[in-house]
Amino acid sequence: MKKSTTKWLLVLCTAITLFSCKEAVKDDEVVVEEETKTAYTPITNEDLENAVIYEANIRQYSEAGTFNEFTKDIPELKKLGVKVIWLMPVFPISEVNRKAKGDLMVHDIKDPEERAKYLGSYYAVADYEKVNPDLGTKDDLDKLIQTAHENGMYVILDWVANHTGWDNWWIDEHPDFYTKDENGNMMHPKGTDWTDTADLNYENEALWEAMTSSMVYWVKNHNIDGFRCDVAHEVPTEFWNYATKSIRSVKPVFMLAESEKKDLFLESFDMGYNWEGHHIMNELAQSKIPATKWDEYMLRVQADYQEDDILMNFITNHDENSWNGTVQERMGKASDAMLAFQYMIPGMPLIYSGQEYGMNKRLKFFEKDTIPHEKGREWKMMEKLGKLKATNPALHGGKNAASYRRINTSEDSKIYAIEREKNGNKVIYVANFSDEFVEFTAPISGVLTDVVRGGEANIPAGYTFTFPAYGYRVWEVAK
Repeated sequence: MKKSTTKWLLVLCTAITLFSCKEAVKDDEVVVEEETKTAYTPITNEDLENAVIYEANIRQYSEAGTFNEFTKDIPELKKLGVKVIWLMPVFPISEVNRKAKGDLMVHDIKDPEERAKYLGSYYAVADYEKVNPDLGTKDDLDKLIQTAHENGMYVILDWVANHTGWDNWWIDEHPDFYTKDENGNMMHPKGTDWTDTADLNYENEALWEAMTSSMVYWVKNHNIDGFRCDVAHEVPTEFWNYATKSIRSVKPVFMLAESEKKDLFLESFDMGYNWEGHHIMNELAQSKIPATKWDEYMLRVQADYQEDDILMNFITNHDENSWNGTVQERMGKASDAMLAFQYMIPGMPLIYSGQEYGMNKRLKFFEKDTIPHEKGREWKMMEKLGKLKATNPALHGGKNAASYRRINTSEDSKIYAIEREKNGNKVIYVANFSDEFVEFTAPISGVLTDVVRGGEANIPAGYTFTFPAYGYRVWEVAK
């Protein structure tokens, strides 16, 4: 009896260390370093290994909705490990055929006050070489870029190459750039409801030259560091190969495709969207599928992509937030586990404007809106995850990514456990992707530091873990 009692006391003490209540565990204090300017150098593959990317919705980021208001917060974003800032389209927005909501167009609204509320889609570009005056001036944008560079960050523009707005100057000057229907009329992209845009025809190689010239303009004249390319798979891969060759003759740039199309990675793009992984995360968060489905997905990634291809991991972005729901709506109690997961898997984690403040609302897409700015639990969590991503090679996720090993447990249909390792550095992630308490064993032992909650535990071999529904742990392994 005495031997058995001692054993259970050991287990109980370890469990208390692992899952102590919030009041008993103090967050690690974050040391605020003195601000220093960083000498700018063009982006490299090494920069991508530990980068976090931030999607900046300038219109909705502040009450003013300007470049200057966003620029003020760039040093704060640095604390989250952000290294790449992706600016949603900064170009003037077309007024012709401007959308209001659903099938309603602005020109159909009679009340002038109501009509003025609708600012149009960022993706209906009126001019590729100007900025939207609502956001500020080119000088303001240059200040944003310079501030980012001084903070060791890079800035990429959201580039819309598949279509333009209906009052883009190309409509009148270069009608041959556009797709025509059987009656010879310009048309919006087929199979979409993007009626506020006109489809571009890439069979015309003069369009290739004009589009490439506009992209090069931003790199040469404003020191832009790359592009996030909207619906990249709807534009011929051959065009992207042609364009990126010209752009990279100016300086090295980072290219992100809103696509998972594999041939885009061969020459043009460094990173693509992890769309399939995102949808699986949603299903895991809703306990619709077993955790082993992620194993199947990782095998597909390994088979389909080259080792140096990078996928962007996300639990929200501008499309998901506005059209499919907030993180809390889609992921509920699993939100924190999935946030941590996007940092733990190979690739680059994305933060969308407002996510760092725990935003729990759908941002309006065609109207002015604002994000919250009160730092809370989510900010602290991202700060810790960002620091781990920045400092521990075990989370490298670029072209020379850390290894990824599934740790088998006694409950693999519910528990997902992985180890990332590089150069002797190890990080372990364990999560209960189910809506019930799970007791399980796993070959995890030794001195482990809880990155998110703080504290250190010496876990004995053969220990039985008990995780609550959607409970998770991120552990740094002592060398």
